[in-house]
Amino acid sequence: MSHCSPLPLPDIVVTMTHRDALRRVREELQQLFLERADLIDGALVALLTGHHLLVVGPPGTAKSMLADELCRRLEGARYFQWLLTRFTTPEELFGAVSLAGLEADDYRRVTTGKLPDAHIAFLDEAFKGSSSILNAILTLMNERIFHNGRAPLAVPLITLFGASNELPEDTELVALYDRFLFRFVVDYITEDFRFLKLLHLEPPATRTTLSLDAVRALQENVRAVAVPDHALRSLAEIRRDLGRQQLIASDRRYRQCVSVLRAHAYLLERSAVCDDDLYFLEHVLWNDPADRPKVAVTIRALLRGYEDEVQALLYQTRELREYALRPWESTDLRSRAVVEAHTKIRNIIRRIDEIITEARTVGRPLSKVEAIRTEVTSIQEEMLAHL
Repeated sequence: MSHCSPLPLPDIVVTMTHRDALRRVREELQQLFLERADLIDGALVALLTGHHLLVVGPPGTAKSMLADELCRRLEGARYFQWLLTRFTTPEELFGAVSLAGLEADDYRRVTTGKLPDAHIAFLDEAFKGSSSILNAILTLMNERIFHNGRAPLAVPLITLFGASNELPEDTELVALYDRFLFRFVVDYITEDFRFLKLLHLEPPATRTTLSLDAVRALQENVRAVAVPDHALRSLAEIRRDLGRQQLIASDRRYRQCVSVLRAHAYLLERSAVCDDDLYFLEHVLWNDPADRPKVAVTIRALLRGYEDEVQALLYQTRELREYALRPWESTDLRSRAVVEAHTKIRNIIRRIDEIITEARTVGRPLSKVEAIRTEVTSIQEEMLAHL
C-alpha cells in the first residue's frame, strides 16, 4: 500500500476547474498509454461512477501501470496492488490479526496499508484466490464494507481494477466476475509507429492531479447529466436485440448502464447523454470476449443502421442515374430509361423521408441523412431535366 501523493515528480500547480483537470488527466494518460483510448476512458468512467474494471490480456500490456498512474493523479489517495494465487493468505490482503484486539476478545485485523485502506486497488489474477478471500473481496467491492472484528468497517475504495489472463470458468466465481462492470480485452501494441513511440516514452515530468474532494464533486456532477427518454429507449432496444442472440446481461447491469452513459457523456464534456455514448456499452454488455464484436455490431446496427440504409439508397440512386444517362440507341429508349429512373428515385426519396421521420422521433442525428437526401433530390431534378 502506498500514498499516491508523495511523489518525486512535481504536480502541476495551476488554477483550473475540476472538469479542466479531468480533461488534462485524460489527455496525459492518452499520451502515456498507446492504443488504450477506450481503456483509459473506462478507467475514468469507473472513477466517476465508483464501478469496477476488469482487464483481460497477456502480461506486459500495462494493466497495473494504468491503475497506478490513475491513483498518482489523486491527491492523498492510497493505492494497493497484489498478485492473487491459491496460496494468498488473508494477512497479505487484509492485514495481520491485531494482538491488542485478541487481548480484548475482538478478532480484528490491522488494515493499514492493505486492501481495506485503499482508494484505488489493483488485483492481478483476480480470480485465483481462495473462496474465503474472494468472498471478502466481493463484499468489499459491492458494499464497500470489510467485516473486521465486532463491527463492519466502511472502506474508502473508489474503484478496483482486476486483471486476468483468462476468464473464470468456476460457477462460484460468477458473482465476482459480474461485479466488474467494465470489461476490456487488451493486447500488445499493433502499429509500428506507436511501438516506436513507446520505445521513446519517458516518465511524465509533471502530473495533473485531482483532490479526493474534487473527485466527489465530479461524481456529483455526473449524476446531474440528463438522460433523454430516447437514450433509454435505445438501451431497451439494445437489450432486446442482444437477447435475441442469447447475449444476456442482468437487470442490475443494465440499470448500472445509465450511470455509465452519464459519466461517459460528462467525460466528453456533454450535458446530456447522446447516441454516441451508447457505443461505450460494448465494454459492459459482454460475458465472453468472443461475444464482444457481436455486441459492438448490434449496437452499431441499432444506432446507425438507418444511416447505412440511406447510404445504400444513395448508391442505388447513383446507379439509376448512370443507367438512365448512358448512351442509348434512340431518344425513345433514353426517355423510357429516364422515366423509369425518376419513378424509382421518387420512391427512394419517400423511403428516406420515412427514415428521417423515424430517426427524428427517437432523437437520432440527422445531418448525414439529410445531406444524402439533398444529393438524391438533386439527382431526381437532373432526371426531370432530361424528360
